[in-house]
Amino acid sequence: MIITKTPFRMSFFGGGTDMQDFFTENKGAVLSTTFDKYCYVNVRHLPRFFDYSTELAYAKTERVTDIEDIKHPAIRNAMKMLDMHEIRLSYEADLPARSGLGTSSSFAVGMLNAFYALKGKYADKKRLADEAIYLERVLCDEAGGWQDQIAAAFGGLNKITFDSSGYEVYPVIISPERKRKLNMNLLMFFTGFTRFSSEVQAANASDRKSKTAQLKEMYSLVDDAENILVDKTTDLDDFGRLLDHTWKLKRQTGSAVSTNCIDMLYEKGIKAGALGGKLLGAGGGGFLLFYVPSQHRNDVLAAMSDLLYVPFKFENGGSRIIHYTPEDFVLQEVGVK
Repeated sequence: MIITKTPFRMSFFGGGTDMQDFFTENKGAVLSTTFDKYCYVNVRHLPRFFDYSTELAYAKTERVTDIEDIKHPAIRNAMKMLDMHEIRLSYEADLPARSGLGTSSSFAVGMLNAFYALKGKYADKKRLADEAIYLERVLCDEAGGWQDQIAAAFGGLNKITFDSSGYEVYPVIISPERKRKLNMNLLMFFTGFTRFSSEVQAANASDRKSKTAQLKEMYSLVDDAENILVDKTTDLDDFGRLLDHTWKLKRQTGSAVSTNCIDMLYEKGIKAGALGGKLLGAGGGGFLLFYVPSQHRNDVLAAMSDLLYVPFKFENGGSRIIHYTPEDFVLQEVGVK
């Protein structure tokens, strides 16, 4: 039996520039972190007592004898890609799916990590990220960028750069005290709306070519944000002000990024004392993040009292195996009962 634990991510700056059609021509970069909310994937070989050979438990339950009959596209394609057979897989998570925190990519990374471990093989962070990107963007043909899979695999607070040759991950070097203050000044709320990131990305795709200038500016802000974090002489509140600026830019990159309700919630947070914030993920719903100086923390919490407040702490581990029990298991030959 294998159990993997994979964190969710929040993206601060550069979202949209991690789309392959953009960064291969213009370069891209994001500043993001993972935090202490996780998805868990449990995989083991299925005992041969049943009239099905594969059992899957996520939001739905599937029991099939042919991998091609699996309805979940990521599981079906991952099993085919890594030649997995006769398994039982279950998924659970600390936060809901389709909420803007890269949940589907965290699942993809955690699932691949578990599959490799079940085969008795080690997959490093780069391999997990690369293969999760290939799984979601190529095999499943889902619209979206590359940052979610990379963040889930590597973990931590990073600047990730993209160009025609691929990507690089650079940990952001920041003092523990400054990092704790940043964490304390960030408040996250669940708006109650969920949506498929790929659908939002597809809706925004038609607008993207005319928004290249905004995306290029969003790309340039990644270095500005990193400089604020690493330069201890800089006012950390500038990070919040820059979040406000990048949110306004992001709203110009697609019609599905925000809604009137989200805009009203954002303005309510700003009026209560937040310096900036953003909707996490592709847009359209999910989690709303604010940067709030400590003296206004209670005011913003009161203003957002109708929403679910979700406290969190940064984490650095990325996807990891938290339980490993090797199995003596010989796959059944085709045609043999």
